[in-house]
Amino acid sequence: MVAMHSDPRFLDLKRRLTGFVFPASIAFLAWYLLYVVMSVYARGVMSTVLFGDVNVALVFGVLQFVTTFGIAILYSRYANRRLDPVADELRAELTGAPAHDELRGGRA
Repeated sequence: MVAMHSDPRFLDLKRRLTGFVFPASIAFLAWYLLYVVMSVYARGVMSTVLFGDVNVALVFGVLQFVTTFGIAILYSRYANRRLDPVADELRAELTGAPAHDELRGGRA
């Protein structure tokens, strides 16, 4: 098992994971902090009514949820395409069990 930590495929898998997770996390945190900072220091902007009872703050708040779901969907697609095949291969090699793809008869 210790040998797996130095396997180039495992190291590449870790690099791919952090290559998505860190930038996405930083971008989301910056977006969230913008919302918080504007709520505290730009109350006039945030209270600007766009239409009816909808103001800028409400739109920002809803967009936080949209962003969260968007990142989850992007990560799921990224993991299915770039992480899972390598992880399945490494897991199968480590445990001696057939790879997930082999159980399903190959990837569609």
